[in-house]
Amino acid sequence: MTTTKCKYWLPKKKRFCANLPLGTSIFCGNHTTRTNDKWVPCPIDPSHNVLEENLEGHLKKCPFMKYAKSLSLLPYYSKGINSGEEGNEVVDYVTSEMKRKAVHGMTAKEVSELISKIKSVHASICNDIEDSHKIPEACGVWTNHEIDRKLPFQEKHVLQQASILGNLEDAGVIKSSGVGGTEKKQSSGNGSCVDDDIPAVVEFGAGRGYLTQMLADCYGIKKVFLVERKSYKLKADRSLRQIESLTLERLRIDIEDLNLNTVESLKGIPYLAIGKHLCGPATDMTLRCCLAKRCVQDNVAEGTVNTYLRGLALATCCHHLCQWKHYINKRYMSNLGFDRDYFHAITWFTSWAVDADHGTSLSDVDATSHPEIREDGRGWDSDALREDGISRNMSAVDRAVLGFMCKDIIDMGRLMWMKEHGLDSRLVKYVPSNISPENRLLIAKLKNILF
Repeated sequence: MTTTKCKYWLPKKKRFCANLPLGTSIFCGNHTTRTNDKWVPCPIDPSHNVLEENLEGHLKKCPFMKYAKSLSLLPYYSKGINSGEEGNEVVDYVTSEMKRKAVHGMTAKEVSELISKIKSVHASICNDIEDSHKIPEACGVWTNHEIDRKLPFQEKHVLQQASILGNLEDAGVIKSSGVGGTEKKQSSGNGSCVDDDIPAVVEFGAGRGYLTQMLADCYGIKKVFLVERKSYKLKADRSLRQIESLTLERLRIDIEDLNLNTVESLKGIPYLAIGKHLCGPATDMTLRCCLAKRCVQDNVAEGTVNTYLRGLALATCCHHLCQWKHYINKRYMSNLGFDRDYFHAITWFTSWAVDADHGTSLSDVDATSHPEIREDGRGWDSDALREDGISRNMSAVDRAVLGFMCKDIIDMGRLMWMKEHGLDSRLVKYVPSNISPENRLLIAKLKNILF
């Protein structure tokens, strides 16, 4: 007997939805027309909504309940510890749709003034972001495709991962231990063996963990912590566990709730924090997690830090998801004259950086280019409220350049915060934009530390 399927037509897939209908409806739960009743986010997991009148019953059977209960029992779980909310301050989450409506609701003159300000700020504080495409010899086993063919990888990801590690090596945070991480390193200048000083690795937003896989293969790391809130298939965990000298611990938790100081197996161990494409506020939360203000202030004067952070490499990503409530350096933004609303407008503009054709690098594009918008607003479409009222006044290259400017301004605030908290830090472009337009890397090490 043929099972009845949902009757909702999916234009892009050119077929009907394959889910089962809901009750007497001809549509599944995803496509049944919602009533005018109020829908609210599930308090257990806000990723899904529930009818307010059904909330009490839903809480008893929510599939995320079991996970939430087990999470609360973890010794390193501390709800919202890295969220950035201060005191009794309550700041609502701003969706991309809300950002878009706010920007399209601005007048032509307001948009012109904002873009001019972005251009001016970028020219004054973001003029020393260098290209730093580093492919270290130690990663040859990966770049030359000599790895186990069972490991899934794409060339563009290998180049990104290798450059992240190359920048860490260039900064003196890690040192090559030979191909495959098997050769013994020479002693460091202070007479101690560098092997004994290799930090553990904490990869934030680890996903499947292949950045750590390359690091372990090429630099001989001995202790690994993979922080990721989701469950993934085809993880690197199996191949990592086959390395006899390496111990692996996966922490399934949101970075927002992770108290790294209470991870028992990491206490007293120097570690390196890494992350590739940490989406939006995850970068800010990671910085708080590694460099909590209370820890640094207590120890900077003595030249030691209780958390034992030795170095950091974070490839930022998805700036359009950034939130004022989570941003690490609100004071920096405020001093530039960007309040909460302007900050969210800037984050919305960042999506334009990845909209352009990156078949060729945009690095040669004049970063001072600017759409022709006059002070009186002429040159800008008068119908600013229309869906495409802003973007159609600018070429694809203009939009991309503005998007990159906004990304740089956001990341520069993070860089300044890191410097204020005792890190020798840089912001670089670690791959060309034709490999990935998300190509900014925060790289740092603790000052006066010998690796």
